[in-house]
Amino acid sequence: MKKSIRFNLNGRPAALDTDDGRMLLWVLRTDLDLTGTKYGCGEGVCGACTVTVDGTAVRSCQTSLAAVENKSVLTVEGLEHDGSLHPLQQAFIEHGGFQCGYCTSGMLMNAWALLQKQPHPSRGAIVDEMNANLCRCGAHQRIIAAIEDASKIGGAR
Repeated sequence: MKKSIRFNLNGRPAALDTDDGRMLLWVLRTDLDLTGTKYGCGEGVCGACTVTVDGTAVRSCQTSLAAVENKSVLTVEGLEHDGSLHPLQQAFIEHGGFQCGYCTSGMLMNAWALLQKQPHPSRGAIVDEMNANLCRCGAHQRIIAAIEDASKIGGAR
């Protein structure tokens, strides 16, 4: 059903008049031109489309626009602050936490949500949380190391 949906997107108010049953992934990519969030499997399994809603990691391919009404959505584009990379983004670069880069935005957002809940998680907690995001290139060890380092330097900001 078409209606006006309001939410906070990357720290700013957003409003759209559209079908509230549309998936957030497609609204972000096509209506709002935020293409950092990737389409992967379309089934909520791979994690490439992960964003956060009110600080919780969600699969945007399975999240309707109606589900984010009056909530805060954060995408990978919202991680940088005043032109500076987020500590997680910097750690991914330093550790080579990506190869093709396709899964990277989902990995970053899932890691960001983890660090909001647990600013200094154990390696085991990081591995457990990140198992839900798939990387076909095999960069998981570098990703885990990047998240560990980011947690030591304020990755929860």
